[in-house]
Amino acid sequence: MFGIDQIKQILDLIDGFLGGALWFPFLLLGVGIFFTIYLGVPQVRFFGRAWRIFLGKEDSGTAPGDTSHFQALSTALSGTVGTGNVAGVAFALFIGGPAALLWMWVTAFLGMTTKFVEVTLAHKYREQDEHGEMNGGAWYFLEKRLNMKWLAVIFAVATVICVFGTGNLPQSNSMASGMESSFGIPGWVTSGLMALLLALVIIGGIKRIAQVTSILVPFMAFLYGIGAVVVLIQNYSTIPEAFGMIFASAFSGSAAVGGFLGAGFAYAFTKGVGRGLFSNEAGQGSAPIAHASAKADHPIPEGLVSLLEPFIDTLCICTLTGLVILSTGVWMDKFDQSFVHGDMEIVAGVYNESSAEDTMQLAEHLNEFSGPENDEVDVFSGELRVENGNIVSTTPITILHSRSIAEDVQINLAGEPFTGVLNVTDGAVDSDFEFTGKSLLHSVPLTQEAFRTSILGDVGADLVAIGLLLFAFSTAIAWSYYGDRAITYLFGTKLVLPYRIIYCIVFFSAAFIDTSVVWKLAAIFIVLMAVPNLLGITLLAKEMKATLKDFGEKSE
Repeated sequence: MFGIDQIKQILDLIDGFLGGALWFPFLLLGVGIFFTIYLGVPQVRFFGRAWRIFLGKEDSGTAPGDTSHFQALSTALSGTVGTGNVAGVAFALFIGGPAALLWMWVTAFLGMTTKFVEVTLAHKYREQDEHGEMNGGAWYFLEKRLNMKWLAVIFAVATVICVFGTGNLPQSNSMASGMESSFGIPGWVTSGLMALLLALVIIGGIKRIAQVTSILVPFMAFLYGIGAVVVLIQNYSTIPEAFGMIFASAFSGSAAVGGFLGAGFAYAFTKGVGRGLFSNEAGQGSAPIAHASAKADHPIPEGLVSLLEPFIDTLCICTLTGLVILSTGVWMDKFDQSFVHGDMEIVAGVYNESSAEDTMQLAEHLNEFSGPENDEVDVFSGELRVENGNIVSTTPITILHSRSIAEDVQINLAGEPFTGVLNVTDGAVDSDFEFTGKSLLHSVPLTQEAFRTSILGDVGADLVAIGLLLFAFSTAIAWSYYGDRAITYLFGTKLVLPYRIIYCIVFFSAAFIDTSVVWKLAAIFIVLMAVPNLLGITLLAKEMKATLKDFGEKSE
């Protein structure tokens, strides 16, 4: 029967070809490198002026638009500064090791130019809707300048799907689970209250969204940043070592250390670039939708303001998270936890992480780029005898969880230690069985543990949970606007209010449903947003250069 598991397998195959393959990171970085050289390293040349425009030193208050430069950047940042800054960085380090952070930096530096270009062109071809609000995005320059409406429609449809897959359901789900695990607040309570607040914000349109995000974004960045700095001050002596690991493993991959089994270059590269895009969205074409609302007589000033976005999001906030995790050493330590079946696998044979040969074989097994011909690890199928929660079979097996060798494994069924025969099929067991033990952490729990190891203690872990709540909520606000503008492009303003209502209802529902399929869909449609956008701005490279020259001549 064709069910949810089969759907997930199909989506995994598609995602493996699109976002999971090497071609997409190279495309993303390639466009950034091209424009960085072609436009004369604008992220360095105009960095100071970008700050002056952002801080209102160059007035554009009477220009057409709905928001100020500060409000537009705050709205765009609220969309990018989200779970990727807390969970995404931790996940990248968990999979790719320290080198993943370097590739996030590279993506951000080149992304500053990509963001500058895509925002400038979106601002240049923006239009007013029936209600007098600005609407701008890749759909307009794809349709009106390049005569590629079919591609503009693909971009707009992908935007709507990504709205729910990245900005809505996962954000609500992360908030609900984070508040429940940290403070014991039921998920439906968190989702319900935040959905109500979300409705009060987004029903008012871009002006109310901009007012809220211009207050929320600076506050949440300051709160999270202060906590991270406290941890780094306490661990100042290990910061040089952290930087050493980042650069030493950039092209060779990360060696096995502690419970971390190691990662090759390809894994660190793709996960670093992928998480960099997920965090700052440079090249995806989402942030230009917010920036198109800004008041400006010329498109270049808002483009310059936007290049600050990857700098703040990735080079500042993501770097703080990464250094906190690396300097505390928690990324290679094992902690007691309940195992997630999707992160667990039982393999044949006994492996020891003190053996270089064993860790290399396991790393190759877990590395999706190794290929089956290089995989010397066999997945286990068979029966295991269990007494009082402990495996007593003499069958040589190793339990892997969270890409590490699990220790002190206890097996429970219905809350009680299990005794009987455990059937294993292709490395997996029935989900009714609960496994506990020690293994590596990833995502939000890893970041929380890094903060907890400091003098902040449990307060540090709670600070991460609160920061995640604010980050996720702000992301949901910004992405609601992106969907708003995509719906307007596709159908006009008549469906905007129904869309906003549906957005809030779906946001509330995330506390009750499995969002894994939505995550997979979003991963696919992020690529289907980025590719048309990157193609469009590349085809308009000469026009972009001419627009920059025109601005320079007018400024003189």
